[in-house]
Amino acid sequence: MQPATFAQLEQTSDAVDEVNQLKGRLWNSEAEFAVEKDIISFRQYDDACDHVRAFYQEQHEKQTLEFNVEIRKRFAKLNHCEMGVWEAMELLNSMKDDSDPDTSVSQIEHLLQTAEAIRRDGKPEWMQVVGLVHDLGKLLTTFQPEGQWAIVGDTFPVGCKFSDKIIYSEKFYSNPDSRNHKLMTDCGIYEPHCGLDNVLLSWGHDEYLYLVLKNQSTLPKEGLWMIRYHSFYPWHREGAYQHLCNDADKDALAAVQAFNPYDLYSKSDDPVDPEKLKPIHQTYC
Repeated sequence: MQPATFAQLEQTSDAVDEVNQLKGRLWNSEAEFAVEKDIISFRQYDDACDHVRAFYQEQHEKQTLEFNVEIRKRFAKLNHCEMGVWEAMELLNSMKDDSDPDTSVSQIEHLLQTAEAIRRDGKPEWMQVVGLVHDLGKLLTTFQPEGQWAIVGDTFPVGCKFSDKIIYSEKFYSNPDSRNHKLMTDCGIYEPHCGLDNVLLSWGHDEYLYLVLKNQSTLPKEGLWMIRYHSFYPWHREGAYQHLCNDADKDALAAVQAFNPYDLYSKSDDPVDPEKLKPIHQTYC
């Protein structure tokens, strides 16, 4: 067999690069696993139990502009610990999300269900990683004195009018910002089409993990968008706040909408056994 020439090696390398690029585009293909899901049965907040309603009453009352400015100042001064992803998942596993009407499975099971659904659909590895870590910001429960109202639940902009597309929007009557006429205009403190990068979203696990990973990971921008906006349902599901969006947010919207079926509809999948999957995920990242 004749040794490969330099030109042949170059041609092979180019072919590999092309395949990798094609594989990288798979993130925005249809979520095949969700085609036969009963999607109407999810996010049924009209039938939600009392503790979910109580959670949103407290969240809508306390997520003010002032709180969101101050909590970000506090975040900037935090001494962050270091741990592996699996270690973080196990630490999180004792938490129950009071805002979620769809599932009672453990946090680690939800993360594994999400990642596994993405893997089965052949999506790229970076998106599988997003599925595995997207809720790790809920580790705020271990050191943030505020309750779950500042950690979980749907997110929304603060510093401008609260959209009626937000879950239980009528409960904002007790939020002090709702009585500030300067804030309760469509744009409030923002400029039209300023871009969501320049908007303060209500503080929680999404925003926290996004701030951590955008400086400490190699995830592509699409993955970071999936993490920051996956609970921003008034925007990515209901179409609200378009007056604050710019052209870049169109790409962000596509990324979040590609990820959302895996986050939401995998909750009805058969439970996974963390112990069987644990040896696969021992690496640190």
